[in-house]
Amino acid sequence: MSENIIEIKNLTKRFKEETVLNNITVSFERGKIHGIVGRNGSGKTMMFKCICGFIHPSKGEIYVNGKRIGVETDTPDDVGIIIESPGFLPAYDGFHNLSFLAAIRGKINDEQVREAIRTVGLDPDSKKHVGKYSMGMRQRLGIAQAIMEDPGLLILDEPFNGLNLSGVEEMRKLFLSLKEKGKTILLASHYKEDVEFLCDTIIKMDKGSIVF
Repeated sequence: MSENIIEIKNLTKRFKEETVLNNITVSFERGKIHGIVGRNGSGKTMMFKCICGFIHPSKGEIYVNGKRIGVETDTPDDVGIIIESPGFLPAYDGFHNLSFLAAIRGKINDEQVREAIRTVGLDPDSKKHVGKYSMGMRQRLGIAQAIMEDPGLLILDEPFNGLNLSGVEEMRKLFLSLKEKGKTILLASHYKEDVEFLCDTIIKMDKGSIVF
């Protein structure tokens, strides 16, 4: 098995005349937390969408666990994802939102869903509808969704959005504990402080390119 869980080669994405990602080549090693920093619009989210198979590159190759995305597989296996704001059914509570999603793949049972919700500091027995959640609670539920099937790879785009200081600290501890279990985490933020504390490697993006 390769040391690198993700390998990106000459990744370019264009929309008509606009180049959103410009010839990116980078790899990410297993079992580490990798930080991607950059301002809004720097290309972080677009790179994540390409890795996840949500958007097809204009040029280049992406391999996750040795499989080429868009050729050998449409989307990577064994991955938990937060990209942009987590979307949930507002008229249902947190547990039922996640149990609906878990039922699609049938990999975990209700108690495992409950445990994921507890892990992020929410109450799985709360009947509060997600539509009445604060932004921080929605973000915690999004993290619970990403981790509930115990994936080996987490791709987290701005996972601290909406969290207060104590919430940020709790999620940092969670991510470090997941790393200790051998998980690989890609974590994008426009705040340098978010990644400096947590990450084994850091790359900086600007205008669709890696600049550091």
